[in-house]
Amino acid sequence: MRHSLLAGGKRIRPVLALATCEALGRDPAELMPAAAAIELVHTYSLIHDDLPAMDDDDLRRGRPTCHKLFGEDTAILAGDALFAEAVRLVAERQPGGDATRVGILLEISRATGVGGMVGGQYLDLSDAGSASAAALRRVHALKTGRLMACAVHCALVLARPAPDVDAALRLFARELGLLFQIVDDILDVEGSEEELGKAVGADAARGKVTYVSVHGLEGARRRAEEAHARALAALATMPGPAEDLVGIADLTFARQH
Repeated sequence: MRHSLLAGGKRIRPVLALATCEALGRDPAELMPAAAAIELVHTYSLIHDDLPAMDDDDLRRGRPTCHKLFGEDTAILAGDALFAEAVRLVAERQPGGDATRVGILLEISRATGVGGMVGGQYLDLSDAGSASAAALRRVHALKTGRLMACAVHCALVLARPAPDVDAALRLFARELGLLFQIVDDILDVEGSEEELGKAVGADAARGKVTYVSVHGLEGARRRAEEAHARALAALATMPGPAEDLVGIADLTFARQH
Protein backbone atom coordinates (compact mmCIF):
# COMPACT_ATOMS: atom_id res chain seq x y z
CA MET A 1 0.00 0.00 0.00
CA ARG A 2 2.78 2.43 0.90
CA HIS A 3 4.78 1.51 -2.21
CA SER A 4 1.97 2.78 -4.46
CA LEU A 5 0.54 5.55 -2.27
CA LEU A 6 3.85 7.27 -1.50
CA ALA A 7 5.42 6.89 -4.94
CA GLY A 8 4.92 10.54 -5.87
CA GLY A 9 2.37 11.70 -8.40
CA LYS A 10 0.63 15.02 -8.93
CA ARG A 11 -1.92 14.69 -6.08
CA ILE A 12 -4.23 16.73 -8.28
CA ARG A 13 -7.44 15.32 -6.79
CA PRO A 14 -6.76 16.18 -3.13
CA VAL A 15 -5.29 19.55 -4.13
CA LEU A 16 -8.43 20.21 -6.17
CA ALA A 17 -10.62 19.39 -3.17
CA LEU A 18 -8.69 21.72 -0.87
CA ALA A 19 -8.56 24.54 -3.46
CA THR A 20 -12.33 24.29 -3.99
CA CYS A 21 -12.87 24.41 -0.24
CA GLU A 22 -10.77 27.57 -0.02
CA ALA A 23 -12.57 29.17 -2.98
CA LEU A 24 -15.83 28.62 -1.09
CA GLY A 25 -14.51 30.51 1.92
CA ARG A 26 -13.81 27.52 4.15
CA ASP A 27 -10.57 26.44 5.81
CA PRO A 28 -9.03 23.72 3.60
CA ALA A 29 -8.01 21.81 6.73
CA GLU A 30 -11.72 21.04 7.25
CA LEU A 31 -11.66 18.86 4.14
CA MET A 32 -8.26 17.20 4.62
CA PRO A 33 -9.63 13.73 5.57
CA ALA A 34 -11.89 13.62 2.50
CA ALA A 35 -9.09 14.93 0.27
CA ALA A 36 -6.73 12.22 1.54
CA ALA A 37 -9.46 9.59 1.11
CA ILE A 38 -9.87 10.54 -2.55
CA GLU A 39 -6.14 10.01 -3.10
CA LEU A 40 -6.39 6.59 -1.41
CA VAL A 41 -9.20 5.67 -3.80
CA HIS A 42 -7.25 6.96 -6.79
CA THR A 43 -4.20 4.90 -5.80
CA TYR A 44 -6.33 1.78 -5.35
CA SER A 45 -7.67 2.30 -8.88
CA LEU A 46 -4.14 2.60 -10.30
CA ILE A 47 -3.01 -0.63 -8.60
CA HIS A 48 -5.95 -2.50 -10.09
CA ASP A 49 -5.67 -0.81 -13.52
CA ASP A 50 -2.05 -1.96 -13.77
CA LEU A 51 -2.88 -5.65 -13.16
CA PRO A 52 -2.30 -8.15 -15.99
CA ALA A 53 -6.06 -8.71 -16.26
CA MET A 54 -6.52 -4.98 -16.94
CA ASP A 55 -3.80 -2.84 -18.56
CA ASP A 56 -0.84 -5.09 -17.67
CA ASP A 57 1.61 -2.26 -16.94
CA ASP A 58 5.08 -2.72 -15.47
CA LEU A 59 5.82 0.89 -14.49
CA ARG A 60 3.89 3.48 -12.52
CA ARG A 61 5.33 6.83 -11.40
CA GLY A 62 8.78 5.64 -12.44
CA ARG A 63 8.70 2.55 -10.20
CA PRO A 64 7.67 -1.08 -10.69
CA THR A 65 3.92 -1.47 -10.40
CA CYS A 66 2.56 -3.05 -7.24
CA HIS A 67 1.91 -6.47 -8.77
CA LYS A 68 5.37 -6.58 -10.38
CA LEU A 69 7.00 -6.10 -6.98
CA PHE A 70 4.66 -7.98 -4.66
CA GLY A 71 2.59 -10.29 -6.87
CA GLU A 72 -0.94 -10.07 -8.20
CA ASP A 73 -2.55 -11.46 -5.06
CA THR A 74 -0.96 -8.85 -2.79
CA ALA A 75 -1.68 -6.04 -5.29
CA ILE A 76 -5.38 -6.91 -5.37
CA LEU A 77 -5.52 -6.91 -1.57
CA ALA A 78 -3.56 -3.64 -1.36
CA GLY A 79 -6.10 -1.97 -3.63
CA ASP A 80 -9.03 -3.36 -1.67
CA ALA A 81 -7.49 -2.20 1.61
CA LEU A 82 -6.85 1.32 0.31
CA PHE A 83 -10.53 1.68 -0.56
CA ALA A 84 -11.55 0.45 2.89
CA GLU A 85 -9.09 2.86 4.52
CA ALA A 86 -10.60 5.73 2.53
CA VAL A 87 -14.05 4.98 3.91
CA ARG A 88 -12.69 4.65 7.44
CA LEU A 89 -10.79 7.92 7.16
CA VAL A 90 -13.91 9.90 6.24
CA ALA A 91 -16.08 8.11 8.82
CA GLU A 92 -13.59 8.68 11.66
CA ARG A 93 -11.88 11.97 10.85
CA GLN A 94 -14.00 14.19 8.61
CA PRO A 95 -15.35 17.27 10.46
CA GLY A 96 -18.80 18.71 9.84
CA GLY A 97 -21.10 16.25 11.51
CA ASP A 98 -22.90 13.12 10.38
CA ALA A 99 -24.65 14.76 7.41
CA THR A 100 -21.33 15.93 5.97
CA ARG A 101 -19.66 12.57 6.49
CA VAL A 102 -22.51 10.65 4.90
CA GLY A 103 -22.70 13.15 2.04
CA ILE A 104 -18.99 12.81 1.29
CA LEU A 105 -19.14 9.01 1.47
CA LEU A 106 -22.07 9.12 -0.93
CA GLU A 107 -20.05 11.24 -3.37
CA ILE A 108 -17.07 8.88 -3.16
CA SER A 109 -19.22 5.77 -3.66
CA ARG A 110 -21.02 7.33 -6.63
CA ALA A 111 -17.71 8.34 -8.19
CA THR A 112 -16.13 4.91 -7.82
CA GLY A 113 -18.99 2.50 -8.55
CA VAL A 114 -20.87 1.34 -11.63
CA GLY A 115 -21.94 4.92 -12.39
CA GLY A 116 -18.37 6.14 -12.08
CA MET A 117 -14.82 4.86 -12.23
CA VAL A 118 -15.52 1.09 -12.20
CA GLY A 119 -18.28 1.41 -14.80
CA GLY A 120 -16.02 3.55 -16.97
CA GLN A 121 -13.20 1.02 -16.71
CA TYR A 122 -15.57 -1.75 -17.76
CA LEU A 123 -16.74 0.26 -20.78
CA ASP A 124 -13.12 1.01 -21.66
CA LEU A 125 -12.17 -2.67 -21.49
CA SER A 126 -15.24 -3.43 -23.61
CA ASP A 127 -14.05 -0.92 -26.24
CA ALA A 128 -17.35 0.97 -25.90
CA GLY A 129 -15.66 4.25 -26.80
CA SER A 130 -15.19 3.12 -30.40
CA ALA A 131 -18.91 3.55 -31.14
CA SER A 132 -18.77 7.34 -31.49
CA ALA A 133 -17.08 10.48 -30.21
CA ALA A 134 -19.94 10.86 -27.71
CA ALA A 135 -19.42 7.29 -26.50
CA LEU A 136 -15.71 7.94 -26.00
CA ARG A 137 -16.49 11.04 -23.96
CA ARG A 138 -18.93 9.06 -21.80
CA VAL A 139 -16.35 6.34 -21.12
CA HIS A 140 -13.83 8.85 -19.86
CA ALA A 141 -16.40 11.00 -18.06
CA LEU A 142 -16.99 7.92 -15.92
CA LYS A 143 -13.50 6.40 -15.79
CA THR A 144 -11.49 9.58 -15.15
CA GLY A 145 -13.91 12.47 -14.80
CA ARG A 146 -16.10 11.21 -11.98
CA LEU A 147 -13.34 10.87 -9.39
CA MET A 148 -11.90 14.22 -10.47
CA ALA A 149 -15.33 15.80 -10.06
CA CYS A 150 -15.72 14.04 -6.70
CA ALA A 151 -12.92 16.21 -5.31
CA VAL A 152 -14.98 19.31 -6.11
CA HIS A 153 -18.26 17.75 -5.01
CA CYS A 154 -16.88 16.89 -1.56
CA ALA A 155 -16.11 20.56 -1.01
CA LEU A 156 -19.66 21.40 -2.08
CA VAL A 157 -21.04 18.95 0.50
CA LEU A 158 -19.03 20.66 3.23
CA ALA A 159 -19.61 24.31 2.22
CA ARG A 160 -23.15 24.10 0.76
CA PRO A 161 -22.85 27.16 -1.50
CA ALA A 162 -25.61 28.99 -3.36
CA PRO A 163 -27.13 27.05 -6.30
CA ASP A 164 -25.43 29.19 -8.98
CA VAL A 165 -21.99 28.69 -7.41
CA ASP A 166 -22.66 24.99 -7.00
CA ALA A 167 -23.61 24.69 -10.69
CA ALA A 168 -20.54 26.65 -11.84
CA LEU A 169 -18.16 24.44 -9.87
CA ARG A 170 -19.84 21.25 -11.12
CA LEU A 171 -19.39 22.48 -14.70
CA PHE A 172 -15.75 23.33 -13.97
CA ALA A 173 -15.20 19.86 -12.53
CA ARG A 174 -16.65 18.15 -15.61
CA GLU A 175 -14.52 20.16 -18.01
CA LEU A 176 -11.38 19.67 -15.91
CA GLY A 177 -11.89 15.89 -15.95
CA LEU A 178 -12.32 15.95 -19.72
CA LEU A 179 -9.25 18.13 -20.13
CA PHE A 180 -7.16 15.82 -17.95
CA GLN A 181 -8.07 12.77 -20.03
CA ILE A 182 -7.46 14.44 -23.39
CA VAL A 183 -4.03 15.64 -22.27
CA ASP A 184 -3.32 12.14 -20.91
CA ASP A 185 -4.10 10.67 -24.33
CA ILE A 186 -1.86 13.24 -26.04
CA LEU A 187 1.01 12.49 -23.67
CA ASP A 188 0.69 8.77 -24.39
CA VAL A 189 1.67 9.70 -27.95
CA GLU A 190 4.03 12.63 -27.43
CA GLY A 191 5.33 12.24 -23.88
CA SER A 192 8.56 10.66 -22.70
CA GLU A 193 8.73 7.61 -20.45
CA GLU A 194 11.26 9.44 -18.27
CA GLU A 195 8.90 12.36 -17.56
CA LEU A 196 5.71 10.31 -17.33
CA GLY A 197 7.18 7.54 -15.18
CA LYS A 198 5.35 4.93 -17.24
CA ALA A 199 5.50 3.43 -20.71
CA VAL A 200 4.35 5.64 -23.60
CA GLY A 201 2.52 4.37 -26.65
CA ALA A 202 0.78 1.73 -24.54
CA ASP A 203 -2.73 2.74 -25.66
CA ALA A 204 -1.85 2.45 -29.34
CA ALA A 205 -0.06 -0.85 -28.76
CA ARG A 206 -3.20 -2.28 -27.14
CA GLY A 207 -5.43 -0.78 -29.85
CA LYS A 208 -7.32 1.30 -27.29
CA VAL A 209 -9.68 4.03 -28.46
CA THR A 210 -8.43 7.44 -27.34
CA TYR A 211 -9.04 11.09 -28.17
CA VAL A 212 -5.97 10.95 -30.41
CA SER A 213 -7.06 7.79 -32.25
CA VAL A 214 -10.56 9.23 -32.81
CA HIS A 215 -9.78 12.89 -33.51
CA GLY A 216 -6.10 12.86 -34.48
CA LEU A 217 -3.37 14.70 -32.62
CA GLU A 218 -4.39 18.18 -33.78
CA GLY A 219 -8.06 17.44 -33.17
CA ALA A 220 -7.27 16.26 -29.63
CA ARG A 221 -5.27 19.43 -29.00
CA ARG A 222 -8.20 21.56 -30.15
CA ARG A 223 -10.55 19.71 -27.84
CA ALA A 224 -8.13 20.21 -24.96
CA GLU A 225 -8.07 23.95 -25.69
CA GLU A 226 -11.87 24.05 -25.77
CA ALA A 227 -12.23 22.14 -22.49
CA HIS A 228 -9.65 24.43 -20.85
CA ALA A 229 -11.53 27.51 -22.03
CA ARG A 230 -14.86 26.17 -20.77
CA ALA A 231 -13.34 25.34 -17.38
CA LEU A 232 -11.98 28.86 -17.01
CA ALA A 233 -15.29 30.38 -18.14
CA ALA A 234 -17.11 28.45 -15.41
CA LEU A 235 -14.72 29.86 -12.80
CA ALA A 236 -15.25 33.41 -14.04
CA THR A 237 -18.64 33.45 -12.32
CA MET A 238 -17.20 32.55 -8.90
CA PRO A 239 -17.82 35.20 -6.21
CA GLY A 240 -14.74 34.24 -4.19
CA PRO A 241 -11.03 33.81 -4.96
CA ALA A 242 -10.53 31.10 -7.58
CA GLU A 243 -6.86 31.65 -8.46
CA ASP A 244 -5.80 28.20 -7.28
CA LEU A 245 -8.55 26.53 -9.31
CA VAL A 246 -7.49 28.54 -12.37
CA GLY A 247 -3.92 27.42 -11.71
CA ILE A 248 -4.98 23.75 -11.55
CA ALA A 249 -6.77 24.10 -14.90
CA ASP A 250 -3.74 25.82 -16.45
CA LEU A 251 -1.30 23.21 -15.12
CA THR A 252 -3.53 20.39 -16.34
CA PHE A 253 -3.63 21.96 -19.81
CA ALA A 254 0.15 22.51 -19.94
CA ARG A 255 1.33 19.37 -18.14
CA GLN A 256 4.10 17.22 -19.56
CA HIS A 257 3.76 14.26 -17.15
